Amino acid sequence: MSQEPNLFSDGPDQETPGPGFAGSSGSSSGRALDPLAVRMRPRTLDEVVGQEHLTFPGSPLNQLVEASGGDRAGASSVILWGPPGVGKTTLAHVISHAPGRTFVELSAITAGVKDVRQVIENARREREMYGRTTVLFLDEIHRFSKAQQDALLPAVENRLVVLVAATTENPSFSVISPLLSRSLMLTLRPLDDEAVGNLLDRAVESDRGLAGQFTLTEDARNFIVRIAGADARRSLTVLEAAAGIAAAQAEETGDEPISITESACAEASSETVLRYDRNGDQHYDVVSAFIKSIRGSDVDAALHYLARMIVAGEDPRFIARRVVISAAEDIGMADPQALPIAVAASTAVQNIGMPEGRIPLAEAVTYLALAPKSNASYRALDAAIADVKNGLAGQVPMHLRDAHYPGAKELGHGEGYKYSHDYPHGVADQEYLPESLRGKSYYTPSTNGMERSMAERLENLRRLLRP
Repeated sequence: MSQEPNLFSDGPDQETPGPGFAGSSGSSSGRALDPLAVRMRPRTLDEVVGQEHLTFPGSPLNQLVEASGGDRAGASSVILWGPPGVGKTTLAHVISHAPGRTFVELSAITAGVKDVRQVIENARREREMYGRTTVLFLDEIHRFSKAQQDALLPAVENRLVVLVAATTENPSFSVISPLLSRSLMLTLRPLDDEAVGNLLDRAVESDRGLAGQFTLTEDARNFIVRIAGADARRSLTVLEAAAGIAAAQAEETGDEPISITESACAEASSETVLRYDRNGDQHYDVVSAFIKSIRGSDVDAALHYLARMIVAGEDPRFIARRVVISAAEDIGMADPQALPIAVAASTAVQNIGMPEGRIPLAEAVTYLALAPKSNASYRALDAAIADVKNGLAGQVPMHLRDAHYPGAKELGHGEGYKYSHDYPHGVADQEYLPESLRGKSYYTPSTNGMERSMAERLENLRRLLRP
């Protein structure tokens, strides 16, 4: 079902600061009852924290904010990419406050092509009649289909609208190339602890926030920073809820200002929200870190990333598949027992499910992280595949060809073949590779684990095979 676009024309600031949290004494205006995170939303670039790499004087974002409605040369469309709660929506609203602009907000979850076309038509009328530029803020653009994104192209290319799109997923994979090439891609960074702490301090003192009616203890501040997970919105949500709890508890004492304690924050918050999208960047980033930790023999880091995937609800079969691949790719012949253990863990997960399946997974990951490492088998195969793709396959030697079907011997198949078991050590001195690859060596064992002992055996075998 389509939604009505949310239009905010340029004009006097509509926000009326509210002195307290929802339900506190003070203004009863609608703005005072807005969530704390909404009331504390920065109105200028100077109020934005944690994104200094985007907001410095002269930056593309700064130019976009400062450009007037008639200055079309400075009105480039932008795609804001970053995790939740770092300020994507905030920056869109800051951009909209430039003079001579009409701000339109759509959510890709509910909007359709019809809504996009309506915005474009309205934008055309605004420009022709009033000389105003329309800023279209499209939240979660990665949820728009290719056809829906295509509908935006003409208006963006002609700068009929300034598109400000927000996404938590990598635009390189979720936004069509023509739209990417017509927009600036700005990457927002996760907020560090200092930035989140500064936001909390500002919210406690600001008239738009708690207006100095509360004090935040150091332990409570540290607690919120820790559980917020670099998410500004979540930190302010917890602060507001904790303020409500503290106010209720202080009704009998009448103390002012009211102290927000760590226990109130703990009561207000649920478990830390783990930032992990099973179909997005965090999915691939965490899995990548997981595999690289196993490869790097850091068992603690490997178990940490395993825990993150389990807590986030990742499909345990996916984890098990990655463990099996790691055993073959990164450990290989340095410890041939690694692969059977990984396969056993995968089978166990499928048979018993979760949460018990985490136990064999933990055993396998621990074994793999501590095992000696070698990718010699993997590299050897890739080298052989490269030769085949480059036309170095050659003909199968006549003595190795199948001689069992009628007429094969007349063609010379199998002639001169030496049966290995008839020779000392079970090895016959004959060529197995095609003529074009005679003498080629692919496998070079490492000096790690069991592969160290295989190096000497391989040298002896090659001496017998290729006298």
